[in-house]
Amino acid sequence: MTIKLLAIGKTDNKLLQGLIDDYQKRLGFYIKFEFEIIPDLKKVKNLSEDQQKQKEGELILGKLNATDVLILLDENGKQMDSVGFSNYLQKHMNSGIKQLVFVIGGPYGFSADVYTKALGKISLSKMTFSHQMIRLFIIEQTYRAFTILKNEPYHHR
Repeated sequence: MTIKLLAIGKTDNKLLQGLIDDYQKRLGFYIKFEFEIIPDLKKVKNLSEDQQKQKEGELILGKLNATDVLILLDENGKQMDSVGFSNYLQKHMNSGIKQLVFVIGGPYGFSADVYTKALGKISLSKMTFSHQMIRLFIIEQTYRAFTILKNEPYHHR
């Protein structure tokens, strides 16, 4: 199985990008992992929030294969602890899917079409974080999940 993370817009903070790169490299020892950036939309000042979500949604859906399992990182999604997330990933790996895709949307969330295509929603916290920080958090939690599954000492129970 491949895990893919899609995100709208580049990571501007070089310190965050360095941490993302570090955890992405670590994660590569456990599973095929891809992180793809969808460029920010141009001329958004002329677009309503709904129009922006719609255009971003088209870009997101355009990156998916027909067999991909799409999971949205959404403030209204299911919350779980790190062990629960590791079990969640294990269930997906056991199901035989080819690619599990996590998506971090734009500033206004997701279009209705993206919600329709998604097979699940996960919330990393009830708190609000910048979309750039969420990239680091989901990659780190994915790495942590694999160390839990392998009974490695990174995660302390």
